[in-house]
Amino acid sequence: MTEDRPIPLPGAIGISHVDCYDWPASDGLGGGSPHMHLACTEAYVVIEGSGVVQTLSSAGYREDELTAGAVVWFEPGTVHRMVGHERLRVTVLMQNSGLPEAGDAVFTFPPEILADRDAYAAAAALPDGANAEQAARRRRDLAVSGYLPLRDALHAGDPEPLREFHRAAAALVSPRLERWKTLWRGGALAAAERTGARLDALAEGDTDELANSRVRLAHPSRHGGYGMCGRRDEYEIPGTTVAYGGE
Repeated sequence: MTEDRPIPLPGAIGISHVDCYDWPASDGLGGGSPHMHLACTEAYVVIEGSGVVQTLSSAGYREDELTAGAVVWFEPGTVHRMVGHERLRVTVLMQNSGLPEAGDAVFTFPPEILADRDAYAAAAALPDGANAEQAARRRRDLAVSGYLPLRDALHAGDPEPLREFHRAAAALVSPRLERWKTLWRGGALAAAERTGARLDALAEGDTDELANSRVRLAHPSRHGGYGMCGRRDEYEIPGTTVAYGGE
């Protein structure tokens, strides 16, 4: 084992800290941009404040309270919207670190935008500098405008609009799938395979790997970026978490 080989976070997860946006949306609620992941389970660990997470899935519409110490997680295919009530701050744990940063998240933009990759990319993009907040607000509001009809349809017992969103999201990201597979093989899959190799070595009484253990410390590489759900403190840890770049 070489000293400079990256040490992944447990399970090659990603980590960030999010302060939920307090900008009121069209329905009067302050919060983030509704979106969905296609391949990654996500978890919120609530650090302080209060709020709710609204979710849409085949089981219907759901709201879960977010208070300090609560942990909530949701699988791929779950549309989620973070809503803040009082200074909501959350640590986000993300499966398959590297995939979300490579586009494994689709905003609930209206169908005509989802159907056009160029229109979607323009709506999702954030510029650097003074215009970033305005663009983040506009992006959030556009996602909410597409989200509310999905929620209303589920309330009415009609899951088809949500299923259509799933299909549109899958078509939108289809050109990225080979890159995702490469990131997964080098990240989460490689971490699991290293565990298997360690178990095999231990079964043979081989403890050499234990003698080569290392420790790493990381601090956020950027504070206050404009993420999907709020102002985001992110980490860039070689081998696992990468920065969002324009996010």
